[in-house]
Amino acid sequence: MYRQTTDLLGFKNLIGYALLFLLLFSSCRKEEPVLPSTITNVTNPVQGTVKGFFLLNEGNMGSNKASLDYFDYETGDYHCNIYPERNPNVVKELGDVGTDIKIYGGKLYAVINCSNLVEIMDVKTAHHVAAVSIPNCRYITFHKGYAYVSSYAGPVGVNPSIRRGYVAKIDTVDFKVKAECVVGYQPEEMVVSGDKLYVVNSGGYMPPVYDNTISVIDLKTFTETHTIIAGVNMHRMKQDAYGNIWVSSRGDYGDTPSKTYIIDSKTDKVLDVLDLPCSNMALYGDSLLIYSAERFQASAVSYAVVNVKTRTILSRNFITDGTEKGIRMPYGIAVNPKNGEIFVTDARDYVTPGKLYCFKPDGTKKWDATTGDIPAHIVFTYRSLQAVK
Repeated sequence: MYRQTTDLLGFKNLIGYALLFLLLFSSCRKEEPVLPSTITNVTNPVQGTVKGFFLLNEGNMGSNKASLDYFDYETGDYHCNIYPERNPNVVKELGDVGTDIKIYGGKLYAVINCSNLVEIMDVKTAHHVAAVSIPNCRYITFHKGYAYVSSYAGPVGVNPSIRRGYVAKIDTVDFKVKAECVVGYQPEEMVVSGDKLYVVNSGGYMPPVYDNTISVIDLKTFTETHTIIAGVNMHRMKQDAYGNIWVSSRGDYGDTPSKTYIIDSKTDKVLDVLDLPCSNMALYGDSLLIYSAERFQASAVSYAVVNVKTRTILSRNFITDGTEKGIRMPYGIAVNPKNGEIFVTDARDYVTPGKLYCFKPDGTKKWDATTGDIPAHIVFTYRSLQAVK
């Protein structure tokens, strides 16, 4: 359409040119194709309370290729890139770099980091409902009608003098930001325990001097009451059934290795430190499944299982059939809360479509699927996704 505008440059009547341009623009907008999702049958249908899951693909930074996939247990179909056909009027689709996805109150929340927004959809249709603007947003969690989003606050980029980050409090009824609480540098994942919100501060924009604090926020006053000193460059958090919070420390990618810290939420003290590298983790009962790709080298990858009750390492590989040899760069992990199926994503080379692997609880491969670029974050749904109308 834009190539055709050269034919209009000879018009001397500015008004006529403008009207013709608008007419052509309107026509082009109506005729622009909306790419449909691709559907691949990957396994047999399964009936259960978990109807499926959404997978958020991050997309390489600057490429504007964050995308949303959906797996349907009731049909065994994997739907790749469902957002455009369900939201044909949303400009630039999901945006740039998806860093988290959660479900709360019948809504699907996707955190889009470099687009500086939280995209909110209807969980039954994946239709756009609202968007909340938050700069350099990272992760999201919920408590008593509010969403809490961690924000780096400043622009993307290494900067030792950058400002501290904050947590935004969003009302899940009107989707307005109600308050902000300043925390440490470059805050990442969060968990809620009682009326306390814990957020790990990475200091990821400040190497080689990373942050080593966990901010504790009183949700009644929404203020940071104190911090817990733990590992450097922390990232992931999971809370077990015993009141303990498991935290990954990525180390400094040099002399300080990645480790796994355990925080007692009753005392807010470090309970234990495991000499176990951790890039990401998923909790299923008393089993914490951890993969690590320390120093971002596939040759250093491990897949461990920890008993959270005894705080002991049960296995160094939860994949039992050798399939892990085909995974080039593990990037995401999740466990079906009802049947124990394990899901591991493979970012591969970060710029082309990734892979999703489904394993049975015994660690043997069940199926795999091609995803969008950099498959990362999974959330299970108890509501079936409606077909496109």
